[in-house]
Amino acid sequence: MPTNPIESYHPALFAYAYNILGSYEDAKDAVQDVTLNYLTTPRVNIANEKAYLIRSIINHSINMKKRYKRTSYPESWLPEPVETHGADHRMNSREILSYSLLVLLERLGPKERGVYILKHAFDYTHEEIAGTLELSVENSRKLLSRATRKLSGVRPQEQRSVLVNSDLLNNYIAIVRGGDIRALEKMLSDDIMAHADGGSKLSVVRELTAGPREVAHLMRHVFEKYQREFSIAYTFVNHQPALLFFNKLELVNCQIFEFDQDQKIKRIYSVVDPDKLKNLKLF
Repeated sequence: MPTNPIESYHPALFAYAYNILGSYEDAKDAVQDVTLNYLTTPRVNIANEKAYLIRSIINHSINMKKRYKRTSYPESWLPEPVETHGADHRMNSREILSYSLLVLLERLGPKERGVYILKHAFDYTHEEIAGTLELSVENSRKLLSRATRKLSGVRPQEQRSVLVNSDLLNNYIAIVRGGDIRALEKMLSDDIMAHADGGSKLSVVRELTAGPREVAHLMRHVFEKYQREFSIAYTFVNHQPALLFFNKLELVNCQIFEFDQDQKIKRIYSVVDPDKLKNLKLF
């Protein structure tokens, strides 16, 4: 239970911050920063406390995004995954964006990302966006138009509308384990792509791997060399089916899958950066 009224807003604030930042840790820090600033700064004429905090978290997160430079491995950076299968009191999981969309949003500038998220994830009007981000309605429309053009033709299928169950991934693992490359290729879409993020601590294939044959061979190689002895659990990460690989009790890999309407695998995002896996243990 929240110890003060402000804490009751934290789940809503976290969703805004996480969708903008793509990082659980950064979003948590942003919520703490905004809350502390609110509690320690004299407040005058704040008619709606929650609206004020939401406006503050959005702008603070955009400013954090501007400052944050991923100079160590920008070409292979993936968002920090959060589990959305079960209820969690620290966040509104329904407002968390899909993993594939978060990956694509990295193509946008911080302000474009903010406008796009407010419009499509939280149903803000351009008037509301303008008031929140302190820009004109015309500028809000231009930013959204620019963001939409950058994402044109690549926005992922809404995974909550694709019927996916654990049998598909159980079948995938069985085929990978058995080494039937031809059968594995048949599970993959023609435009399949695989992407891995080991952070600054682990070495992974940093370039995108594309095409059914190439991805099938890669996933078979990775499984045989690194994953065969691991235990595997099925869950949902950012509203997309995912496999968690455990070395004894340690979570060492999270693979997030995007499926197309034919239930073929379209994207595989493999997060092995230990700093991005530690919070999945909490859910």
